[in-house]
Amino acid sequence: MTDSISRMNQLQSLLHDSLIATGHVQHCAIIRRKDTSLRASTVGFSPSLDNIHALVHSFTNSAHARREGLKFQDTVYECVRADRFSVYAKHENSGIILVRTATLLLVGTYTPEMSPSICVEAVEKLADYFREKGK
Repeated sequence: MTDSISRMNQLQSLLHDSLIATGHVQHCAIIRRKDTSLRASTVGFSPSLDNIHALVHSFTNSAHARREGLKFQDTVYECVRADRFSVYAKHENSGIILVRTATLLLVGTYTPEMSPSICVEAVEKLADYFREKGK
């Protein structure tokens, strides 16, 4: 139990230091793909299981995501990119960034006051870090 708490604290710190500290990521999370479990998330951001399944599903049917959009927390986001590694979606001036690694799904959101390109860069860079670690 202590190991899993320690690991979660490490992941929480990683989310803060890599994403939140940029000032261009509002909320973020790390989801384990194989069981869709939430491994870490920022304070106040805890997507429901239905939302997590929708995020994971956007990669298995990217054509549908591009055509119909991505529904997350009662908002439909228009997909501006959907491929086997990344999904970028926006709603008005806010958005959600999803990046997949071998075992994880990284989620980052941004608000109108934030730069979408910096949010994308930060989430993609963290995904590269996990890929280098074989995750």
